[in-house]
Amino acid sequence: MAVTDVQAVRDITARPPGLGARKFKDSAFIVWGIIATIVGLGTLVTLVTDLAHDGGHRVTSAFFTSFPSSEPALAGILSAWVGSLLVIATTALFAIPIGIMAGIYLEEYAPKNPITSAIEIAVNNLAGVPSILFGLMAVGIFVQFLGNPNKWFGFLPEGVREAGAHLFGQSILTAGITLSLLILPVVIVATREAVRSVPREMRHGALAVGATKWQTTQHHVLPYALPGVVTGVIIGISRALGETAPLIMIGGLTFVAFLPITRPGDATFETIGMLDEYGAAVDPNATETVHITHDGVVVLPDFTERAVQAGQTLELPHGSSIQSTADWGDAIASWNPGHWLGQEFTVMPIQMFNWTSRPQAEFLELAAAAGIVLLAITLLMNGTAIYLRYRLRKSIKW
Repeated sequence: MAVTDVQAVRDITARPPGLGARKFKDSAFIVWGIIATIVGLGTLVTLVTDLAHDGGHRVTSAFFTSFPSSEPALAGILSAWVGSLLVIATTALFAIPIGIMAGIYLEEYAPKNPITSAIEIAVNNLAGVPSILFGLMAVGIFVQFLGNPNKWFGFLPEGVREAGAHLFGQSILTAGITLSLLILPVVIVATREAVRSVPREMRHGALAVGATKWQTTQHHVLPYALPGVVTGVIIGISRALGETAPLIMIGGLTFVAFLPITRPGDATFETIGMLDEYGAAVDPNATETVHITHDGVVVLPDFTERAVQAGQTLELPHGSSIQSTADWGDAIASWNPGHWLGQEFTVMPIQMFNWTSRPQAEFLELAAAAGIVLLAITLLMNGTAIYLRYRLRKSIKW
């Protein structure tokens, strides 16, 4: 009897119970996976086709080199794509180094205690916070507090407070910091996951031959974690590129007919003194000695105009403005981050929002054309992430 039981157990030709159900579930999963893929790709193709049908004929060279206009035939996205480029560059400047260093520290160096556990929970939860909440936070901190020189520390010199308030407020710097805070959890989580995927044996081997902790991290962990880190960074930047709500909250303009940087031949305006919210001088009786660097026109507070020449030194009342034409020197100087970081801005999603809120069909076509450009940039960045990940993984030799 015992021998019969052993033979029954070892009978590999017997049909296992539930095999049919398992095969059905396996086939069903494959079918549902194919259906989900078709739905996703179909949605993307439908979206791109609809955008191309509505706005494809608007995507011309003039569309990229023209400012927004009330005339649809003359409108373009020059200020929007330049603003997006500067805002995303500022975002990357803050988010990438901080996110990568924070991810490495939390994964490789941070001790396991309640404080680091709380930080990890906070980072994971922040990744799911709606973007408009980051906008509300930025309004309170960067616009209303840091953007007002009177709310800075009183012991700081007035010039420092005014310069700091000029950089914050409704500016490119505020937008860049806000979006960097928005994508920072994504970069941190991606960095941690990439670092965690590196086998522990590589660390142990490096430490065994005398390498320090940082040498092990720098020469062995980071090179192998780089594909995942790059992917997370580019996905985070792609998300920031399409954000609208936080930028509208902090004062992103819906109609901008100027650039944060200056081009040769552009009209330039310099206001003398501090102005209030109505455009009037805070101290109407104050004057300032000004050296005129370009031929132009001075518009006084009573709106009278006076022609001036380069080299003159004038005593002008606060509220006056100097109007002239920029040369190549002004254009080069305007690329100084201290200049354009404090400028007002718009970005492509805000420009699209403005156009879609108008009833004319022509503006809807312009919004569709801007959507094509934005979608192409997003697909290009994600494609770059896939390519870099493939190339970096191919170079890895375990």
